[in-house]
Amino acid sequence: MVRLVELVSYADQLLESAAFQDYCPNGLQVEGRAEVHRLVSGVTASLALLDAAIAREADAILVHHGYFWKGESPVISGIKYRRLQRLINAGVSLIAYHLPLDAHPGLGNNAQLARRLGLTELSSSGPGLVMQGSLPRPLSIPAFCERLTASLARAPLHIPGTSKQIHRIAWCTGAAQDYLEAAAASGVDAYLTGEISERTVHIARECGIHFYAAGHHATERYGVQALGEHLAEHFPLHHEFIDIDCPV
Repeated sequence: MVRLVELVSYADQLLESAAFQDYCPNGLQVEGRAEVHRLVSGVTASLALLDAAIAREADAILVHHGYFWKGESPVISGIKYRRLQRLINAGVSLIAYHLPLDAHPGLGNNAQLARRLGLTELSSSGPGLVMQGSLPRPLSIPAFCERLTASLARAPLHIPGTSKQIHRIAWCTGAAQDYLEAAAASGVDAYLTGEISERTVHIARECGIHFYAAGHHATERYGVQALGEHLAEHFPLHHEFIDIDCPV
């Protein structure tokens, strides 16, 4: 058991959440019980995740995609009402970390994706949260697709902007397709992210770079899972990651 305020304070400091200008509040978003015995983590605070966590008697839910995004209506109705009602009625807290969880050098989405793909020689590249790394040895186009599919349990969408093998890679999880040009300018062989836009196809072809869209959800399953496991090691609480399937 750990006090909710202690858990959130520790996670805030660990992820340095105050240093980020984000699209949503990071940290505690909905306050529930004062003590946390059971923590459930997931990618997005959908109603399906809330119901699964409540069924497991969770005291708090930890997510990457929470609520209260900039630009959305502040009115509490419809989907927003049902989600908040479910949390408040059950006395369950919602804790969310967006950009801080993307960026953390050990527990973050980008770092965890690099670990799953076996990338080394890691460095920052270009704007925002884009990272670079190298495969242990160059891989053919089919071999790299196979590695992605095996690592993420999802076949990626590949736009072949070139025919060369893949060795040096830039990546940023989630919806980071607009960093493609900066990645190409850095000289990498491929750029990997979660989502793709129509314009991305043409940019990849004209920049001569492989582009991979491996799924927003699929590329961001691992940071929140790693953070939940870390919190369970640091505090006397039980953690479970619940993967609510999402094809995007």
